[in-house]
Amino acid sequence: MDDIIIIGAGPAGMTAAVYATRKKLAVRIISDNIGGQALYSSGVENYLGYKYITGEELVQKFEEHMKSFDIKQEYVKATGVRQKDGGFVVTTDRSGEFEAKTLIVASGKIPRRLGVPGEKEFANRGVAYCSTCDGPMFAGMDVAVVGGGNSGFDAAVQLVKIASKVYVIEFGERIIADEVYQDHIKQASNAEVRTNTAVKEILGDKFVKAIKVEDRKSGAISEIPVGGIFVEIGWRPTVDFLNGLVALNKIEEIEIDCACRTSEPGIFAAGDVTNVPEKQIIISAGEGAKAALSAYDYIVRGGI
Repeated sequence: MDDIIIIGAGPAGMTAAVYATRKKLAVRIISDNIGGQALYSSGVENYLGYKYITGEELVQKFEEHMKSFDIKQEYVKATGVRQKDGGFVVTTDRSGEFEAKTLIVASGKIPRRLGVPGEKEFANRGVAYCSTCDGPMFAGMDVAVVGGGNSGFDAAVQLVKIASKVYVIEFGERIIADEVYQDHIKQASNAEVRTNTAVKEILGDKFVKAIKVEDRKSGAISEIPVGGIFVEIGWRPTVDFLNGLVALNKIEEIEIDCACRTSEPGIFAAGDVTNVPEKQIIISAGEGAKAALSAYDYIVRGGI
């Protein structure tokens, strides 16, 4: 039995693993990816110690640091959690079950889907959820970014350097992205922003060819010819595997206190999967450290 199982290997999970291991605890990470959402950041300018670094480069440094410790890693997906003999059992999709005295949930979030006809059919055939990962494949093409928040405009800022034209499609009446992102797009000659616009359908044959949109004021339906669509309408907490073991807020984030404790003794949580405000890499890392120290204290005190 491990002392701590950490579910998720983003900044929160990796930081928690380092802190817990330095406390001489037996730690196991369960995650089907390394880096989480941080991996998708095109550029990070607010992580102390780096004036500028890409998300991918920062994740590599995190991973190198983590691997210098004796941390067991399972590259699988957690599918369930249950209680057993005062501890917990985590089931996975490929490697069976693992037991631990405590859990740290740092599973982050996954992209929200549009839920329109054609989205599933054209996934990985023109429909994408990561401009950093997939943007270069659309060089010289017309593309659409669905979402007018920071993630949508960050994607658009990347894509105007690659694509022939970038349409930014926002459902609401106004853009909610930070001014710095909006300024970049205003200055781009190959960008067009459409507000009050709803995506109704994704069209194509083998690959995406267009999106059907509705003007929410007039009700007019039109098609925008594009070869790629980047969905940037927010993220959903990855909590399905918890089976209701811990309390969630109304948007399904795990509710924690200032010590990263959940409603279930022995289960701690950190990072973007929680109700902590401001989803930032540096905040997630700090929360991961807190969760590890709280789990250590819980173990030392015998589960009190």
